Amino acid sequence: MKAVILAGGLGTRLSEETDLRPKPMVEIGGKPILWHIMKIYSSHGINDFVICLGYKGYAIKEYFSSYSLHNSDVTIDLRTNTVEVHRRLAEPWRITLVETGESTLTGGRIKRVLPYLEGEEAFCLTYGDGVGNVDISASVAFHKAHGRAATMTVVHPPGRYGVVELEGDRISAFQEKLPGDGARINGGFFVLSPTVGRYIDGDDTMWEQEPLRGLVEDGQLHAWKHDGFWQCMDTIRDKRLLEDLWIAGNPPWKSW
Repeated sequence: MKAVILAGGLGTRLSEETDLRPKPMVEIGGKPILWHIMKIYSSHGINDFVICLGYKGYAIKEYFSSYSLHNSDVTIDLRTNTVEVHRRLAEPWRITLVETGESTLTGGRIKRVLPYLEGEEAFCLTYGDGVGNVDISASVAFHKAHGRAATMTVVHPPGRYGVVELEGDRISAFQEKLPGDGARINGGFFVLSPTVGRYIDGDDTMWEQEPLRGLVEDGQLHAWKHDGFWQCMDTIRDKRLLEDLWIAGNPPWKSW
């Protein structure tokens, strides 16, 4: 099975980091968040990736083209212009990097990479800016069992504000906001049949709008409920939160 990762957006709400690099290359613990996402899939035996490039996509190409060199022990002989690799430390990944257009919307990016998914009964899809301890294997099994075109992992959004109860001007109770207050949102980890392509018109199609609504109307979208850790990286605050969790030594999305 292949995993498609949407890695071409501008990341404008994280402009402190994305002026110089694409959002998926923003580092958590010295590694791009894209690497963390791929490690999540790899821990479930998915090592074949199709990455949708757009904004500053060359940075992702350069990172992976030099990946083995950066993660190996080498001797570089400048006199002979040779490189001797002593110990190679690299994941067993096959990575297809596809230029899907700088201004193409998410649905259009999916449609553009469908030729690289020929022969696949199903594929995984996620964004290049969110991590979680999602049971990918179980979501794939769930998808195959219900037999519909699409499965969306739904999560509780992280709570950010404390809830205050008032009696007049006096605070009578306070508690940290419960994640999501019982509601669920799109967690960004999908399992899809390539047939979802018929719901996508072209480059100007946002996956989260007409295609998902069409799948809902046709009864082709099922929900895989994830109650564990999940966190997107939309802002510098989110980035710092993930960095702190990594530094603490036991990041909840790490399963490798």
